Amino acid sequence: MTDDTSQPSGYYARHIFFCLNERINGEDSCAHHGAKEAFDHCKSRVKAEKLAGPGKVRVNKAGCLDRCAGGPIAVVYPEGTWYTYVDKSDIDDIVESHLKNGQVVERLLTPPELGR
Repeated sequence: MTDDTSQPSGYYARHIFFCLNERINGEDSCAHHGAKEAFDHCKSRVKAEKLAGPGKVRVNKAGCLDRCAGGPIAVVYPEGTWYTYVDKSDIDDIVESHLKNGQVVERLLTPPELGR
């Protein structure tokens, strides 16, 4: 029998990784599109919603996720859902819909063919 308050075997129920990579050679990168601000906003919202911690959600920085053409990029695991976002309101939608309620935000999905 499982207890709903028990910690999942993966330690966190979900991870969201934000690409914060900054290319210095002139190539476009997520850092040039407000990725750090989006990461900070997501982390703040997750804490405010009491979603942070073991068995819940972890917000992480990542280096290049190699999907620059869709940037800025974030990915949620374990689902492997890739998001392209524009502003804080998009991050709010990801937190509320996906991280809190498990519902993918369809309008923010990164097209599958977009890579680097």
